[in-house]
Amino acid sequence: MSAPTPEVLDLFAVPGAPVPLPGGSGGTHRAGDLVLSPGRDELVQAWLSPVLAHLAVRLDENPARRPRDLRVAMPVPARDGSWVVDGWAASRYEPETVTCRDLEVTLAAGRVLHAQLAAAVRSRPPGLDARDDQWSRAEALAFGPGHAMLAAAAGTPAAGAVRRVEPHLTDLLLGPDQLVHADLAGNVLLDRLGAPVVIDVSPSWRPVGWAEAIAVVDSVVWFGAPLSALCGRSAGPERQALLRATIFRAFADQPFDAAAYAPLLGVIAST
Repeated sequence: MSAPTPEVLDLFAVPGAPVPLPGGSGGTHRAGDLVLSPGRDELVQAWLSPVLAHLAVRLDENPARRPRDLRVAMPVPARDGSWVVDGWAASRYEPETVTCRDLEVTLAAGRVLHAQLAAAVRSRPPGLDARDDQWSRAEALAFGPGHAMLAAAAGTPAAGAVRRVEPHLTDLLLGPDQLVHADLAGNVLLDRLGAPVVIDVSPSWRPVGWAEAIAVVDSVVWFGAPLSALCGRSAGPERQALLRATIFRAFADQPFDAAAYAPLLGVIAST
């Protein structure tokens, strides 16, 4: 993916020569003290960025704050007040941080974040229904009927995974819908004091259990978490969340790496 243009850098008031950053879906750059991320939806960021900015300030200024409490990367508007410029959005760069590889820490950070988001956003925000990208389409399929999943997967690398998972799906409710971060794994950093810092919020209006299940799937498949991390998620809403998280990734990951998911599928689709 290309680098931010001079016009984008100018409106975000950062120097030229942006530096690509590793991780994520690619294309993220550091420019000065900002991180610039591509592919952002104007309608979504128009409500999401202010929510995250207020939350970041509230968490940082909490009188009872401890050094290792949750933080949220601060979104930064452009000079004209917009949150997105030619598809790019900005947040404050977090120096001296490392990606959190501990699943339990990631899940704990997510639970605090989701409690805060539930209090801050009480109804489905505008813009989510208008999204039409690979992630929103994958989410719709993950919560849709089985025949639609199977039809969409036919002839793709994800077909085998979807055929294994679909028979185990039920209509069991996963919990109430709320604003969640649907891409937690890899997007929780640890600062030099050990405080988790949430970045790159991928918003969905779904149950918290589903967002946590995505983090578990991603951690097992991509971040070295053991298969034992699936323990305790073998029945009830937890298992259904795990199955629907796997369906989501089967469609969202492009291309889908069937071999990488094989050990996970051997556990969750074996009964």
